[in-house]
Amino acid sequence: MTVITADRNSPALTEGDRLAVDGLALNVRVSPRRKRFALTVEMDAVLTLHAPEGCPAADAERFVRAHRSWLMTKLALRERTRPLNPAKRLVEGEIFRYLGRTYRLTIDPDRPADTEVRLVAGRLIVSEEQAAEPDRGRAALVDWYCRVGSAWAAGRLQPWAARMAVAEPELHVSDLGGRWGSYRPGEGERGAGRMSLGWPLFQLPMHLVDYVVAHELAHVRVPGHRADFWRLVGQALPEYEERRAELDELGRRMWMGEIA
Repeated sequence: MTVITADRNSPALTEGDRLAVDGLALNVRVSPRRKRFALTVEMDAVLTLHAPEGCPAADAERFVRAHRSWLMTKLALRERTRPLNPAKRLVEGEIFRYLGRTYRLTIDPDRPADTEVRLVAGRLIVSEEQAAEPDRGRAALVDWYCRVGSAWAAGRLQPWAARMAVAEPELHVSDLGGRWGSYRPGEGERGAGRMSLGWPLFQLPMHLVDYVVAHELAHVRVPGHRADFWRLVGQALPEYEERRAELDELGRRMWMGEIA
């Protein structure tokens, strides 16, 4: 990887370079199909400059300087919304959340190795083997969130679907790779499609889970996020903007499955 500080005799940019411009460091991606420069700010605040093949670094520097204000605005936004998701330890007393409330982990030495995790008297019970093996323990806890989340959401789906006058889709809770929810329409005569909810969602308070349910149900009628989509959400949930902002703030602090 070459770090380039542009000057009038600077070479052409190549794939994998890093361009330094006024204190900013940008990864360089070069494509022969590209006709002009472009910038992206990734979720982790990494800056990327997309450049046409053969462009000199001096031209790239001028482009970055011309768009510095936009870059700084985006960087500030990424910093405000940067994920703060903590890792968990599989030790006695570790805290886990469910529907906004906190519960402590209890390790039961007499529990069979692969017994399902249970919530008993305010404690999440796991076996010694599950606590000792991070992959096994994580899988058992994720399975618990999927089971209890499915049961809880199933009771909320019909009332929200009725309120929004949409057909009730099939419900599934799983690992969605960081997304809170998704909706896939049915094909032909296959009904109202399928709503998927990410298991970490069920750590959040009930009213935020309801917001995600309403959001995904709106997609039964309206694809995308155009004005008519948000109008439908707002009819069912007038305070949806406040809930969306709260989800953005609380959501970045939830456990997403990392074991310390």
